[in-house]
Amino acid sequence: MAKRLPLRLWLVYWRLLQRYHRYSVQGLEHLDGPRSALVVGYHGRPFAYDMCMLTVALHDRLGYLPHGIVHRGMKRIPVLRWLVDGLGFVTGDDDDVARAVARGEHIVVTPGGAREGCRSFRDRYRVHWGERVGYLRLALRHRLSVVPVAAAGADGAYIGMNDADRLGRRLGLPRDWTWLPWLGLGPLGPYPISPPFPVRMRQLVGEPIDPRSEGEVALDDRPRLLRIHERVQRAVQELLDRARGGQHARA
Repeated sequence: MAKRLPLRLWLVYWRLLQRYHRYSVQGLEHLDGPRSALVVGYHGRPFAYDMCMLTVALHDRLGYLPHGIVHRGMKRIPVLRWLVDGLGFVTGDDDDVARAVARGEHIVVTPGGAREGCRSFRDRYRVHWGERVGYLRLALRHRLSVVPVAAAGADGAYIGMNDADRLGRRLGLPRDWTWLPWLGLGPLGPYPISPPFPVRMRQLVGEPIDPRSEGEVALDDRPRLLRIHERVQRAVQELLDRARGGQHARA
């Protein structure tokens, strides 16, 4: 019972948020089947709300919670470590990932991380992963397809007042903690005191991308990794634009 408590709490909380945000998702059929995939998504602000709700949608569809790759700092806070471990989330490519892949279970990652999620309202719905290609090395190492995901509403939960990563680096904060000085405003005040705005979140799951579609790729072949990386980023950006366009069309 105690071992399942993190999962129970996660499912209850995010099902409530699904209702609050009138969450919908299209394209889940791309994640059906017995093989694992690397689900790669845009990181909305400040928390990847839509990606968390996607894990619940996949749990209800597939019978298990996908394994999210989370911020390394979460393992350093006891209560968050209890939650992360209880949910089966991981902080990088390790034996837990290999075992999940062997079971045919999906892995979820947001390459933009807090740098993408904790930005100003002036910089919204723009995929910004820099040259982070670690997720591609993971996909190649485990022979996974890459499934792009993005959602309208992802940047509407809070109004970002500053770029936390830029400020954090100026303050000399460690790389894993540059998100700390982010200031976001919700309907009742600053994050995290205020709940998010009740924006509608419409999520699209795109067609799988095979990183080996043009042949085998060496893990240290950075030029080829960056070309595939650009392809994945474009796919996620296109999904963002489509999701937002579809939402505006219904308004």
